[in-house]
Amino acid sequence: MGLRRYLATRGIILFCVLMTTLLLTIMLVGSNMDVILKKGVSIQVRSEITENQALVGSFKDTKELDQFIQNSIDDRIKALGLDYPWYSPNRIGFSMYKIITLDFGHATFLSSDSGSSRVSDIILEKMPRTVLLFTTATIIISMIGIFLGALAGSKTGSKIDKVTSAFAVISGSFPVWWIGMMMIFVFSFTLHLFPARATPLISPSDPGYIPALLYHMALPLITIILIGFGTWAYLVRNFMVNVMQEDFVTVKKTIGIAQRKIVFQSALKNVAPPIITVLALSLSGSLGGAIITEAVFDWPGMGRLYFEAISVMDLPVIIGATYVLTAFFLISIFVSDLLYGYLDPRIKTV
Repeated sequence: MGLRRYLATRGIILFCVLMTTLLLTIMLVGSNMDVILKKGVSIQVRSEITENQALVGSFKDTKELDQFIQNSIDDRIKALGLDYPWYSPNRIGFSMYKIITLDFGHATFLSSDSGSSRVSDIILEKMPRTVLLFTTATIIISMIGIFLGALAGSKTGSKIDKVTSAFAVISGSFPVWWIGMMMIFVFSFTLHLFPARATPLISPSDPGYIPALLYHMALPLITIILIGFGTWAYLVRNFMVNVMQEDFVTVKKTIGIAQRKIVFQSALKNVAPPIITVLALSLSGSLGGAIITEAVFDWPGMGRLYFEAISVMDLPVIIGATYVLTAFFLISIFVSDLLYGYLDPRIKTV
């Protein structure tokens, strides 16, 4: 099939996966989703009525006002079809529509720094911080890992190959929380170079919040890079070992082309498709943050949001965050397929 047909097929499959995941999520939460939607309607109706001072002032007492609000809530629930059981087709369809349009309702216990209880507002507040930390770390890790992995793969058995392989095994053997605690102990409590908590104490509305956030980000960023680049280097090294044994590499060496040029222009280009795929998946995974890493450093991102939501069983936040991250993950898979098809001509003729 051609590249366009291949990508169209992949896009349809991934969309079906997203819809299936969404449907399964709604079926699993069941009656809890019913409570979420009705609570959202209640908050919205109360807000609309109480903000209308002329309407509020037309009632004799609070009892009459409360009765009017309750009647309005019941009418809205009936108009939206929420008076049917949660497992009825129209209810399931309505729930899917709400989630697809990013209307996750209101959180039960959590709120944003600005005081909003809307799940979408909470996620939009946390995600940029996670993107800032983990996407930056992923890009730096991949750059260092690709460079070291290419060198190690082109010199099998050399010192740099042995050191890279050993460091990948060592760095991958220690728990993230342990490395994080050691980094905090050394750089925060002993050397006093970085703060122990990655959350700035000043308000997000303060003009100095962004510089403070970048300064507080330094220690978790260094930790993530230290743990991650060895694995990346080892992965690229294994890709390069296979490519360096190909005939076209032998021919280039025979005609006298420089080793560095062969490695970074020819061989590395041939391992680009799998590297791009891993990079795309790593970037999508970074959007979800890391619950343990963010909890250890107290980084105000998606990982800590998950931790807090699970701790208090704030179901709307858990559902909203899960859907958003699943959507990003599937988009990243589609982008990696697109890049893979562009970089590997064989896809166009499959």
